[in-house]
Order: sequence, then C-alpha cells, then structure tokens
Amino acid sequence: MVMVMNRIDELLEWLRTASDNDIEQTGVSRNYLRLVAYGHKRPSARVATSLEQLSGKEITRQMLRPDDWEIIWPELVRPPRY
Repeated sequence: MVMVMNRIDELLEWLRTASDNDIEQTGVSRNYLRLVAYGHKRPSARVATSLEQLSGKEITRQMLRPDDWEIIWPELVRPPRY
C-alpha cells in the first residue's frame, strides 16, 4: 500500500526562516525536512515533536503525522463534549 501525503505549507514556510541551529535541533537535515514538507517522507515521532516545539506550534504533530498521531500521542485527543 502506497501512502500519499500532502504538502505541508507551514513546514515550507518555517524552513525558509529556520536557522542552521533550529535544523540541527530536529536531528535531521534541511533536505530531509524538505522531503517531509513536500509529502515524500513522514517524520518520526521525535522529529514531529521537535518541529512542533521549535515552530511554537505553528507546525503540529497532527499535521506531520495525520494518519497515526492519535495512536502515538493519545493524550492529545480531546474527549467528546456532552
């Protein structure tokens, strides 16, 4: 099964202004993050969390891992309101 991922414009925007130090803190290369931004790669849970923190939540874990974020981070799921 081939998974098709969408482009993440928020990540592309962040990459335009991210310092080399910011990129280093993600643990992956700028080129790898471009692949993520264009939907060719999916970041690990650790990289997704780093990007969320470094971007001030402009980029979220839910954006980066839309198919499985609820499994990885169940604490982020909001209970239904009654």
